[in-house]
Amino acid sequence: MPARRWLRLSNGGLLPQVWPWVLLLTALGLIRLSKGAVLSDAFALLSRPFWPGTAQAEWLRSARRFEDQARLSTLEAENARLRGVLGLQRANPTRITAPVISRDPAGWWQTLLIGRGSLNGVKDGAAVLAPGGLIGLVSSVTPTTARVTLLTDPSSRVGVVVPRTRHHGLLSGIGTDRPLIRFLEKDPGAVAGDVVTTSPASTLVPPDLPVGVIQMVDVGADPAPEAVVQLAASAASTDWVQVLPR
Repeated sequence: MPARRWLRLSNGGLLPQVWPWVLLLTALGLIRLSKGAVLSDAFALLSRPFWPGTAQAEWLRSARRFEDQARLSTLEAENARLRGVLGLQRANPTRITAPVISRDPAGWWQTLLIGRGSLNGVKDGAAVLAPGGLIGLVSSVTPTTARVTLLTDPSSRVGVVVPRTRHHGLLSGIGTDRPLIRFLEKDPGAVAGDVVTTSPASTLVPPDLPVGVIQMVDVGADPAPEAVVQLAASAASTDWVQVLPR
């Protein structure tokens, strides 16, 4: 091919078609060598006008202050609760203080697992108290843990009394947060607001432990009057308990 024709192709035909590919390959090589830093810098430069301004920055600082205050409040509440637990232990040194370590979501009103067992003196059948009053009985024990059957469990049966009338009944769990008293007398004389305690005649638990307050009485229930009881100790939110020695 004559030199003049080659120069013409070079100047007007071949080189304009090759240069874009050369530039593209060079750019890809730079991106590969920089591991994407070029693209990141370019994106940062183009997106800078859309970055959060002073208002957004102040909003983030406010949210962070709120988070810190909420965390501080939680820690203070936890410290106060633990001081209360320690106070109970000092006031009742014979009782065994135990943390609640597990609950079954499917049986929230049935049982809970505590972090003390036979090595700590916990025995099967022992009464278990939470802040407020009786919450259940120990149903099984291992060396380091114990399972507590709550008063709200359908299998739970505890003898109780209404101190104002001295009428006795059987507190039975029904799987909700409020168990029922089934009275032994046809006319128990109980009304809403009456306090309920464990019965002196009960062989399962010590007498006169606080249990709850009557919310409603059904005198027409068969075969005997019934009453709905609001427990003094919250089974839903309890995380520390005390086990009575046997």
